[in-house]
Amino acid sequence: MPSARPRLLYVTDLAYPARGRRYGDEDVFLTSRLRDHFDLALCHPRDAAALMDGFDAVVVRNSGPVLGYHAEYEAFRARALETGARVYNPLTGKADMAGKGYLLDLTEAGFPVIPTVDRAEDLHRLPAADRYVVKPAYGADSLGLRTVPASRVAEAPVADGSVLVQPHIDFVHEVSFYFVDDDFQYALYAPDPRDRWELKPYRATAADLEFARGFIDWNALGHGIQRVDACRTLQGELLLVELEDLNPYLSLDVLPEDEQDAFVGTFTASLSRFVLAGALAPA
Repeated sequence: MPSARPRLLYVTDLAYPARGRRYGDEDVFLTSRLRDHFDLALCHPRDAAALMDGFDAVVVRNSGPVLGYHAEYEAFRARALETGARVYNPLTGKADMAGKGYLLDLTEAGFPVIPTVDRAEDLHRLPAADRYVVKPAYGADSLGLRTVPASRVAEAPVADGSVLVQPHIDFVHEVSFYFVDDDFQYALYAPDPRDRWELKPYRATAADLEFARGFIDWNALGHGIQRVDACRTLQGELLLVELEDLNPYLSLDVLPEDEQDAFVGTFTASLSRFVLAGALAPA
């Protein structure tokens, strides 16, 4: 059973130099509020496997791209699965948590996603484009992403499927939808396609939310924070860019204070339910 005040290990890289974002500031803010309800300790993702025992739950937040500590992350996952540790977000996520191969699955299933392939023999399945985006299947934060002309795209895919290829999409703006558990919280968008992280509040329409919820339902995560990133094409449709279900940055500093407070309350309630569910689970 958890203690009267649940003990959380909060995994974050406070010093990660994210472009256009301040990971450390966001997690300092969140942990300052969570301490009203939980006993809390912070650790770097490289140390999570060694420190996770003795906590009622491990909360993975702004821990940076897994490419930077892949071996340690795999050790953490293995340790959590071996011991039955409660990890928030749960390790059952099918999206970015497991790499970007889900973009292939969603393409195949006909979801509204930027078409994606990982084999040279499948390039004909992509829409014709002047340029193509090539990115690692386990990339994040644009690490390893490059744009190549159509004349060179056939050189990009490799036999082991470690590289993904997509047509370069001209779009009006990018927009992100933020969920806690299955509940929509807020949306933000980048009016200037050249500046991904210059965000403003966005009033989501019913059609927007139907689009975003389709991916939340597909992932069936149950608990945790997810961010649905999309682009609005010149034709007005939304296409999924990525579904971040491991450690989505929340851009809380863009929100008015009352909306920040509302998010913290929802996040706290979700964590409390998550810890309680673990305490009530059969031994």
